[in-house]
Amino acid sequence: MSKARQYLTLDCDLPFHRGGVLVKPTIAYETWGALNSRGDNAILIFTGLSPSAHATSSVADPSPGWWEQMVGPGRPIDTRRYFVICVNSLGSCYGSTGPASIDPATSLPYRLSFPVLSLEDVATGGREVLRHLGIERLHATVGPSMGGMTALAFEIMFPGMSHGLVIISSGARSLAFATALRSLQREMIRRDPNWQDGNYTSESMPISGMRLARKLGMITYRSAEEWRTRFGRERIAAERESDDPFGLDFEIESYLEHQANKFTGQFDPNCYLYLSRASDLFDVADHGGSVEAGLAKIRARRVLVVGVTTDFLFPLYQQRELAELLREPGREVDFVELDCIQGHDSFLVNMDSFRPVIGQFFAPVRGAIARSTG
Repeated sequence: MSKARQYLTLDCDLPFHRGGVLVKPTIAYETWGALNSRGDNAILIFTGLSPSAHATSSVADPSPGWWEQMVGPGRPIDTRRYFVICVNSLGSCYGSTGPASIDPATSLPYRLSFPVLSLEDVATGGREVLRHLGIERLHATVGPSMGGMTALAFEIMFPGMSHGLVIISSGARSLAFATALRSLQREMIRRDPNWQDGNYTSESMPISGMRLARKLGMITYRSAEEWRTRFGRERIAAERESDDPFGLDFEIESYLEHQANKFTGQFDPNCYLYLSRASDLFDVADHGGSVEAGLAKIRARRVLVVGVTTDFLFPLYQQRELAELLREPGREVDFVELDCIQGHDSFLVNMDSFRPVIGQFFAPVRGAIARSTG
């Protein structure tokens, strides 16, 4: 049965991948559907950087989820057939223990005393939720964006748990270009005078830094071609103009302003910093000395890798590399190239392209998945 957000508090301390320990951390998660009698129909979803565990709506929580059109009854990840679990990342601010949580040793927020976060720690949090639910075998592990890297970490650290693996718009490591962009976002937050070395208060948040970081993020999540066709040179309406000589003139500026304002107050700045850095630190090569050696630890028998032509955070060749390195005798690997205009965020907004591909992978009777979809 579908349930609203649930919380697992571990009865033991959790050592972190890069050192440090969390004392009895909490992991937030949501579930939809029901586990079958064989216990083999569970699907585990890891999220991108900013979403919560609320992937889709349910009777228990009817608010729309971040992957509403992908998960649910009759949708590609069909909750009438599968028991779906979505885990909120450790380090986040949507219920799982993170820098904004209270440190039991001090009764104050962890802030920058939180241990260095790795996506391996996020993967371990997912494993603990499965252990709590009594699940020892997954039908599939699914991860888009940062969640794709977390899914790779999960498959490497807990080989053989998942029969299937779906990696969307992700890669074996962060490229220098993506790391440079995220580094600048982090600096925007840390340069805000209100950040105070992470010791800001709810009354004095680093709002300007978060707004700038979000605007830069939105620019990188989409493509220049989408901006051209969607906004072009369109000006804002006269009644929305201000007396500021450098105020908003164009609709693209207004769009970015809206996205920044919507994000501000929803996500804790220190949590953002930790998760952003965790994305940059992840490297499959850490699990064996090379990307090839790390991926060789994965035991999933069916793999779907999906990439988008206009994604410059995780360029298409990263997904192609994953698919090629994961091919081995006895494993079915499909690589799908989608020609979507929306860039990295296509998996969130271009459902007409993504639904058929994901739906085919999870269909009870599967046809061949197209290797390149226009």
